[in-house]
Amino acid sequence: MRKALVGSSHAVVYLMAALLAFSPTFHLYAQQQATVEAVNTYAITGARIVTVAGPVIERGTVVIRNGLIEAVGANVSPPPDARVIDGTGLTVYPGLIDANSSLGIPAPTPSPRPTASPGAAQLPAFLAQPAPSFSAPNSSQPPGLQPEVMAADLIRPGGEQIEAARSAGIAAALTAPREGIFIGQSALINLAGDTPQQMIIRSPVALHIGFTPLRGGTYPGSLMGVFAAIRQMFLDAQRYDQAWQTYERNPRGLRRPEPDKSLAALVPYVKGQLPVVMYADTEREIRRALDLAQEFNLKAIIAGGTEAWKVADRLRQQRVPVLVSLNFPRRTTAANPEADPEPLRVLRLRVEAPRNPARLAAAGVAFAFQSGGLTNMADFLNNAARAVENGLAREEALRAMTIRAAEILGVADRLGTIEPGKIANLTITRGDIFDRNRRIAYVFIDGRPAELRPETAAPGQAAGASGDWALRIVSAEGRQLSVTLSLQQQGDRLSGSMQGDLGSTEIANGSISSAGEFRFTARIQYEGQTTEATFTGTVQGNEMRGSVQIVGRSPANFTGTRAGGPRRAGPPPQDGGAVPDLSGTWSLTFDLGDQSLPATLTLQQRERSLTGTLQSTLGTVEISDGFVGPEGFRFATTVTFDGESLNLAFSGTAQGDQMSGTVFSSRGTVTFKGTRPQARGGER
Repeated sequence: MRKALVGSSHAVVYLMAALLAFSPTFHLYAQQQATVEAVNTYAITGARIVTVAGPVIERGTVVIRNGLIEAVGANVSPPPDARVIDGTGLTVYPGLIDANSSLGIPAPTPSPRPTASPGAAQLPAFLAQPAPSFSAPNSSQPPGLQPEVMAADLIRPGGEQIEAARSAGIAAALTAPREGIFIGQSALINLAGDTPQQMIIRSPVALHIGFTPLRGGTYPGSLMGVFAAIRQMFLDAQRYDQAWQTYERNPRGLRRPEPDKSLAALVPYVKGQLPVVMYADTEREIRRALDLAQEFNLKAIIAGGTEAWKVADRLRQQRVPVLVSLNFPRRTTAANPEADPEPLRVLRLRVEAPRNPARLAAAGVAFAFQSGGLTNMADFLNNAARAVENGLAREEALRAMTIRAAEILGVADRLGTIEPGKIANLTITRGDIFDRNRRIAYVFIDGRPAELRPETAAPGQAAGASGDWALRIVSAEGRQLSVTLSLQQQGDRLSGSMQGDLGSTEIANGSISSAGEFRFTARIQYEGQTTEATFTGTVQGNEMRGSVQIVGRSPANFTGTRAGGPRRAGPPPQDGGAVPDLSGTWSLTFDLGDQSLPATLTLQQRERSLTGTLQSTLGTVEISDGFVGPEGFRFATTVTFDGESLNLAFSGTAQGDQMSGTVFSSRGTVTFKGTRPQARGGER
């Protein structure tokens, strides 16, 4: 079939889709699974054991056999066939549970787009595809409104995210896709295993619902439309269930109801047989979610719950638990004197977020902890410790990561405590689990010690990112957004703030590696709503580029420049920092793996400013925001395909009559190379 595609007019589209599906942006990291050994029996001796099911055993033994806890106690002797682990100085806890995540689920790939009319230009797939989303086959609903999507079908073992979570002490996690309104049905997984089947503990666990409108002109495109669509589908599911019950009681003389996968998937939830996880953070959002749950008698769970303490009485009365996000905002270490003052809302949120768990506990609201999009999974325990420092009892904090999470997710019969017969998931630390200096010594998953990530590089080895950055973001909807990002770096940690088209806010959970790879999160204002965004990218000198993932949206790309900041260590630019002359006509080739896509770039340069045109099968378009310096060039352009405008950001370097670089868009990235048949002047 692939050979047939090569000669077709659609070959480029399919090949670029394949390229992006396996590019570094979307590719899963190589699996590093739990150590597989012949040993099936372990004994951890002489350790402090916090069973959660009873009193702490100050010095005892835990015996594991065939993946289950066989015995635990102060007077338990290791079996003769056990591999003995000396637990002196160690504390054994039940394996920690992340009560809501997307661990193990790769980024969704774009859904196929209808073919353009005959003779129309064919857009490369990374530009032509609509918003990436998971789609169930033969669904009666569009992507984003498909409750039949199962997380269990999407799980991929291994990968950096799972490894990072294990290294943070997490043994199991509830996982679900992040995009959509009817997002899909979650699965509870162990964070080790060679196949999805080995990882899955329970599926489905819950239906997940978001309230962010769909983009791109797709219904529902407003908050009112979102609630209308949810109500309509719940009502349709109730009627669908009634029709089938009537038919099955006495089918004679009745036409068989037409099967509908989406409505059938909703039936257990409208009947209260399984819980519905609703993403809501503000007081208003939570009240709306509770109203919806009350209207349809749903077994509701609130996820996020930043302001849940303001609705604590109602949550307790309706017996609605909360999956509290540990993605707390972080204090800025040095304010940008030119930035606008932080809004009072941001200051309050920073103070109140760590107090939220203690307030919920005092009000009698059941809650568990979730990672909430943390980019640095080490902050899962660090921020739980902050909750303890802000009034939450240590016992309650531990329960929120163990037995309380297991109870809310319906698996307390097999997880959450250290008791005989339960799954042998254990988190073993050197030091108290809420001590900032604690170390994760072992994580047992399904009765085997899992592979943990080595200690991170020394803080002094991290790349430099401090300074004020001007970011240009091309959103998934094609919008161009401007943001001023002020970063402060201490070792391998980042803090700071941002102002601009995404509101005024602090960044949180920031980290940077020695290679300049960074991650941070921020609570932003987008389309009139407060939502979570995760920024990832790389810093090279005074340039940065990367992507931003907004909860419920497709990834957007950004580029940035630093004003007057320190440059990354490295050799000086050639020719003493001379600016190359890019004027002329360039023959570009976009690398698609087995094939290539040609284009012609015509540039006019005036000092460091670039103007010109880009000609391809899509026609001829003008470039904008063109700039060239000793370190490289960049420009942007907009192409139109099937009535939709798509923004492209070019970035690269040139030497003589050769250039190379990368094209960034909201649909992905592709590399290119270019040659100038005849030199048009020397370097200036």
